[in-house]
Amino acid sequence: MSSAATRPAGPDRLWSVDEHLEDILTTVRPLEPIELQLLDAQGCVLVDDVTVPLSLPPFDNSSMDGYAVRVADVAGASEEFPAVLEVVGDVAAGAAELTPVGPGQAARIMTGAPLPPGAEAVVPVEWTDGGLGEGPVAGMRARSLAPEGAEGHVRVHRPAEARAHVRARGSDVKAGDLALEAGTLLGPPQIGLLAAIGRGTVRVRPRPRVVVVSTGSELVQPGEGLGSGQIYDSNSFALTAAARDAGAIAYRVGAVVDDAETLRSTIEDQLVRADLLVTTGGVSVGAYDVVKEALAHVGDEDEPGGGIDFRKLAMQPGKPQGFGSIGPDHTPLLALPGNPVSSYVSFELFVRPVIRTLMGLDDVHRPRTTATLRAGKALGSPKGRRQFLRGAYADGEVTAVGGAGSHLVAALAQADALIVVPEDVEAVEPGAEVEVVLLG
Repeated sequence: MSSAATRPAGPDRLWSVDEHLEDILTTVRPLEPIELQLLDAQGCVLVDDVTVPLSLPPFDNSSMDGYAVRVADVAGASEEFPAVLEVVGDVAAGAAELTPVGPGQAARIMTGAPLPPGAEAVVPVEWTDGGLGEGPVAGMRARSLAPEGAEGHVRVHRPAEARAHVRARGSDVKAGDLALEAGTLLGPPQIGLLAAIGRGTVRVRPRPRVVVVSTGSELVQPGEGLGSGQIYDSNSFALTAAARDAGAIAYRVGAVVDDAETLRSTIEDQLVRADLLVTTGGVSVGAYDVVKEALAHVGDEDEPGGGIDFRKLAMQPGKPQGFGSIGPDHTPLLALPGNPVSSYVSFELFVRPVIRTLMGLDDVHRPRTTATLRAGKALGSPKGRRQFLRGAYADGEVTAVGGAGSHLVAALAQADALIVVPEDVEAVEPGAEVEVVLLG
């Protein structure tokens, strides 16, 4: 990863959202592929196309418990005039030796069992007298299915067309077909398909390991008592959950006090398990903005090519941001502001795309759409800033949720979208069309 700190950018430069995001994504590369067992590959992105080595199903088989028959032998069968067939054997799932079915004969067959030679269709047990007194499935699994006086025979009450209730070989996929394309995110159905075609392992890009560090001497862990001037550390929980939602393996580090050496030591200790580091808090211009103090000179001497660039963005919330790399492997680090809404919005706009890029996905952004702003107050926005307001989206309409304050975490919990107000717009009236980032 190249260093953002090497780019000329004066301290007073105001970066646009798009410039900052482009600067980040041009320096982040997908993780190197590894071979994983199937269950370990869940949530990972496939590196290579996977072709089908054998057809599914690999043989013609029954889709019902019933009898394998010849079509001609059951033609015209009815309740009044059933076809009476000699039962020549049983075919269970996994059967290796199959008894042929000849004229006037039938074979008991279970769901998933291979169709025996000579058979052309399967009649369900419900179409026969085979299950009388025991229920259809129980009767099928009994060795003697015929009524009294018809030992070794079955009466079929309905005709069957050729291939009725038969799953044809290759009806799911055929040998040589493309099973999964490179770039596929592996979920349960994809894992199941890989197992069905006999793959025990698969080459994927691993899920990125993301370490989240919150800063602030005022922060207290949930479950503990609050002292004067203290608040609970919510950012690290929200960002860790967001990283997991994005597909990462995320680790949360308890809040670090406002001490630059302690923070730097903590971050250095976390490098061993991080593909991406995310900090929250301490990136503004206050006297205790320890992230800037701890990391502003990283890479100047001991880590050539690394460094963190702290910058101002033309956005609200989330104006102060930091980005660069740290450590011998130049692990990317994104430093987010500390206000809860600023932190979360920054994650969605910048960190989530980084995680998805590390995973090797092509589409790294949240989906966007246009929506009609519902009736209510006009939305104000500072000139020259791209504003992201919380919203509730449904059926092509969006409603602003809460105010513009970057501390309003309760309103954030009610939102499933971000309303985007462009830099050159200072007010949006109800009924206007707006761009919406969908978070759900």
